Amino acid sequence: MTETNEPRKIDLAEAMRQKLQQKKQQQASGNKPGTAENHQTKALKTQNNKKPNNQRRRTGGS
Repeated sequence: MTETNEPRKIDLAEAMRQKLQQKKQQQASGNKPGTAENHQTKALKTQNNKKPNNQRRRTGGS
């Protein structure tokens, strides 16, 4: 009975096949928003632009 409660061990190739199949199923279902594994609708962060160097203006140099 304890064998059914433990997750069965699988090799890496089998794990990759399952992951690929799961990914294909998500694409087929249309990537419905609200799913926990949907990473494509991440909010974009604003890019901080580099501030200009005001040293020449402060020191009065030319």
